[in-house]
Amino acid sequence: MQKSIYQVIGLMSGTSLDGLDIAFCQIQKLRNQWNAQIIEAETVSYPEKLRQKLAHLEYKSAQVYVQTDIELGKFFGEQTQKFIVKNNLNLDFIASHGHTIFHQPEYRIYGQIGYGAEIAAQTKLPVICDFRGLDIALGGQGAPLVPIGDKLLFSDYDFCLNLGGIANISFDYQENRIAFDICIANMALNYLAQKKEKRYDENGDLARQGNFNPDLFEKLNQDNFYNTNPPKSLGKEWFIEKIEPILTQFPIKIEDKLYTFCKHIAYQIGQVIRKYPSQSLPSKLLITGGGAWNSFLVEQIQSEIETREIKICIPDNQLVAYKEALVFAFLGVLRYRQEINCLTAVTGTSYDHSGGVIYHPKF
Repeated sequence: MQKSIYQVIGLMSGTSLDGLDIAFCQIQKLRNQWNAQIIEAETVSYPEKLRQKLAHLEYKSAQVYVQTDIELGKFFGEQTQKFIVKNNLNLDFIASHGHTIFHQPEYRIYGQIGYGAEIAAQTKLPVICDFRGLDIALGGQGAPLVPIGDKLLFSDYDFCLNLGGIANISFDYQENRIAFDICIANMALNYLAQKKEKRYDENGDLARQGNFNPDLFEKLNQDNFYNTNPPKSLGKEWFIEKIEPILTQFPIKIEDKLYTFCKHIAYQIGQVIRKYPSQSLPSKLLITGGGAWNSFLVEQIQSEIETREIKICIPDNQLVAYKEALVFAFLGVLRYRQEINCLTAVTGTSYDHSGGVIYHPKF
């Protein structure tokens, strides 16, 4: 008989390179209903040398890539072990998203580092990781993976929007869970803020000082990706190839670029919500991820959807920051129980499946 309560740590590292998110979660199945809550959580910043290595790893040699995979896994393991000791935790296992370097599902290529065996070796606990590999091998996008967590844990919301390095959305439509990447988000905003010697644009204050540039806005919205039906996903490569050159070629103020890019993000989100209207009104849109704290960006999203009966819901800071870590803890539970944790309607494989590699350091 399966357990009904699991004590799990979820690990998440996003493309914004803010650090390693560590979330201790209690996950319970009661009367066929899943419930999950974050008990303790923190973000550990990367040492600057490691952060710089991660920021440019796609340009390095295969040997450096492998070395960094191991180095990052050791860092994940050491920091998780410190977190366990500090909070006196008793765990079933650890579930790690890893850190994405490559994402090219059209070529069946992906690269998520933070070697799970190193995490297991440092903590002496089972580790579930590499959630994308099986899906991509089966011909899927390998992302997004969070939607089954949205469906089973956050069903009170009609839309679940994550504003991370990439903006992605999840919702029920015509009896299927639909989810996909919408556009680049914080990856571009942080890139621009760093031109002003800031890690990110806090509250959107820089963007708020800018002006709208219609030519830049039009150029940003031209790519055919936005008109392609899901399943679809984006990676850092897409930002480097498609977005960075556009931002570079416009000789306007950084503040104007930030203002206009926020309008671009909001516009693309609005396009999606218009294309896939919810049947329940008023609808509820849950926003999490670092972009939820960018008040200027949220205002632009609100402006884009104000003609529809949609209520924007921003939860407490803990859930905003650690929702993805929580969901990966949940994906780990589903994998541990050998239950479906990846949906064909989302990623485009021919059948639902259960993804994730399990390392058992001791028996």
